[in-house]
Amino acid sequence: MTQFNEFAIRPSSKQALDAMDIHTPTPIQAETIPHLLEGRDVIGQAYTGSGKTLAFALPLIERIDADARTVQALILCPTRELAQQVGGVLSQLTKGTNVHTTIVFGGRAIGPQQDAIRGGAQVIIGTPGRILDHLNRGSLKLDKIRFLVLDEADQMLDRGFAPDVERILSRTATDRQTALFSATTPDWVHRVSSKYLKNPAVVELEPEIGEGPDIDHVVYEIWGGSKFEVLRKLLDEPTEGTTLVFGRTKYGVRNLASKLLRMGYDVGELQGNLNQQQRDRVLNAFRGGRMPILVATNVAARGLDVLHIERVINYELPETHELFTHRVGRTGRMGRSGRAITLLGPADLPKWHEIERGLGRKLPRINPDGEAVKKEAPAPVNGRGNRSRRKSYALGSARARR
Repeated sequence: MTQFNEFAIRPSSKQALDAMDIHTPTPIQAETIPHLLEGRDVIGQAYTGSGKTLAFALPLIERIDADARTVQALILCPTRELAQQVGGVLSQLTKGTNVHTTIVFGGRAIGPQQDAIRGGAQVIIGTPGRILDHLNRGSLKLDKIRFLVLDEADQMLDRGFAPDVERILSRTATDRQTALFSATTPDWVHRVSSKYLKNPAVVELEPEIGEGPDIDHVVYEIWGGSKFEVLRKLLDEPTEGTTLVFGRTKYGVRNLASKLLRMGYDVGELQGNLNQQQRDRVLNAFRGGRMPILVATNVAARGLDVLHIERVINYELPETHELFTHRVGRTGRMGRSGRAITLLGPADLPKWHEIERGLGRKLPRINPDGEAVKKEAPAPVNGRGNRSRRKSYALGSARARR
């Protein structure tokens, strides 16, 4: 397939794509949409920013009976922000049709959500906790579900979400069609998914040269100085786009954002302790370009689709290489270029080596003066006062592998 008008989709969907100025499917869309239109279950994995939402949204609409005012499709998302983003895409695709969608997640009054469901919404996009809340209250029934999507499937099937997801799936129709999509699909995702999918088509795409995100990676080795001072130096550099800074904990993100604010930086924070009104206000300002710097936990690593993010800075390391992939995927989206910067102290070396092993490559390192590192880094001292044997690697400037 080379054009969307070659797919067997509704005229209204083709018109919506024309209005969105979308004509040519991305590789993940070209590979998965035919399987989904045939009614097959699908596991789809492709790099961030590759168009996975549209890949499942178009076939989903084809399964909806617009005359039946009952819930027929469910999309489960790990974060409120991703649910809102997916809901926005579905709203564009269903504009002017009798297909109705609604978004449900915590932090907002449940009454209007119940009214939207009872009013005949056929497509529900939501987070597991609030979906379960509606199921337990009796305001949502999933026995007529035709199409189920787990977006960011690796997180949805991980230990944190898995119990809630399993409870939800146990209350859906057994003859449903199921799709799992994510930027990363570890081996355990395939093992666990066998419980939920029937003979799925598996599409795992690694970006070819020229297709993947154009991200310039660099790692700062900060052995004797302060990460914060290096961060300030980076934030003082002139940029055309916005900057997303990742911390590890809600407390750390709040403190870092407050410290930068006191020093005069125009910065906002996004972390789990904010209420929904605060989160919406921060994200609207960041998306609108009125807030040039956003400090966030991993809540922003998935589903934050802001095209003008020029840089992602890992002030603190993520727990896994999959999260690293999701974090840096917030820049270099939809054909744009971006930078991914990681600040590395001696105590970060064990975790960093794990991340690089998971990525299957080593990323270029420089010192705070911008000079390529050409000697071994000091090894961190272990609990017995001995130095661990760890190596640093000679680094230069390099682009992300496509």
